[in-house]
Amino acid sequence: MTSELTLFVNPTAGRGRGAHAAQPAARTLRDAGFSVRTVLGHTADDALRRAREAVAAGTGALVVVGGDGMVSLALRAVAGTRTPLGIIPAGTGNDFARALGLPLGDPAAAARVTTRILGTTGARAIDLGRIGTGGDPAGDGGMAEGAREGRWYGTVLASGFDSRVNDRGNRMRLRAGRFTYDLAILAELAGFRPVPYRLTLDDGRVVETDATLVAVGNGSSYGGGMRICAEARLDDGLLDVTVVGDCDRRTLIKVFPRVYKGTHLSHPKVTTYRVRSLTLDAPDTTGYADGEPLGSLPLTVSCVPGALRVLAPAPGEEPGADASTSPR
Repeated sequence: MTSELTLFVNPTAGRGRGAHAAQPAARTLRDAGFSVRTVLGHTADDALRRAREAVAAGTGALVVVGGDGMVSLALRAVAGTRTPLGIIPAGTGNDFARALGLPLGDPAAAARVTTRILGTTGARAIDLGRIGTGGDPAGDGGMAEGAREGRWYGTVLASGFDSRVNDRGNRMRLRAGRFTYDLAILAELAGFRPVPYRLTLDDGRVVETDATLVAVGNGSSYGGGMRICAEARLDDGLLDVTVVGDCDRRTLIKVFPRVYKGTHLSHPKVTTYRVRSLTLDAPDTTGYADGEPLGSLPLTVSCVPGALRVLAPAPGEEPGADASTSPR
C-alpha cells in the first residue's frame, strides 16, 4: 500500500471546525510516516472531481475532515473501489463517525486511529445504501443534482416530518449546532400533518399507511445522535426501516425524547421492517440522506453489502488501542 494519503477537507464544516481540525490531523498523519496531500476544491463538484482523481491515481486512502455532508460527498469517490475511507469528524452531527466508533471532538485522536488501522489490520468492509428514483435503485429521473449516478449514503434516509425539519433547519438564519435540528422540530410542529405513504418491500409486500415519517437506516442515527433506526448495523446486508405512524402532536412530543436512546421503537405507533431494498412514495415529500437533499419521492433504496472499505475500529474494539502505525 502506498504511504501517500489524501486529506479531503471541508474548511467550513462545523462552523469552521473543519479548517481547525485539518492541521492536527495532517500533522498526526505525517508524524506516523505518511505523505499527505490536501484536497479542498472551490465548489462541491470541484472537490469531488479532485477526490476522484486522487482515487484513480492510487492514493493509499481518502481521509475526510468534515461532517456527514462531506462524508457523503467522499462516498461518491470511493464507494465500490478498493480505496479506503478515513474520517476525521469535524461537522455538526458526525453520525457516520459515531456509528463507526470513531473519536469525536479530537482530530488528532481520530487521525491516530486512521494510522493505526492502516499500519495493522487494514480497512474493514461495511455496507452502504444506494438510492435511485421510482423502481430503479440507480435511476436518474428527477433527482437532485449530484445524485444522478445513483446516490450512496452511509447513515439514514429521512422522509416526512424529519425531512421537513431538515428543510426548515437549512433555511434558519440562527445556527445552533446540533440544536438547530431541535429548534426546527419545534417550529415544524405548528403545521404538522401525517402523510399518506406507499412502501413496496423487497418481499413484494405493499404497505399503505398514514405516517409522520419514514426513515431508512444503513446506520442507526441522524441529527447528531438521534437513534431513529437504533438497531441498524453497518455490516448485516440489510436496511432498517422505521415508520412512525399517524400520531398527534402530543404523542409526537412525548415520544421524541426517546429517540436519543432508541427506546421509541417499542412505542405502539412505531413499526419497523428489515429489508434489502424498498421503494417509498408519498406526495409532496422530499428525501434526505446523510443530511443532504435528494429530491422528491418516490425513491428506491437498496443495501449494497461491502460497498465501502473504511478505516475504523471493528465493532467492540477500543478506538485508541495501541499498535504500530508505520506505513507499509
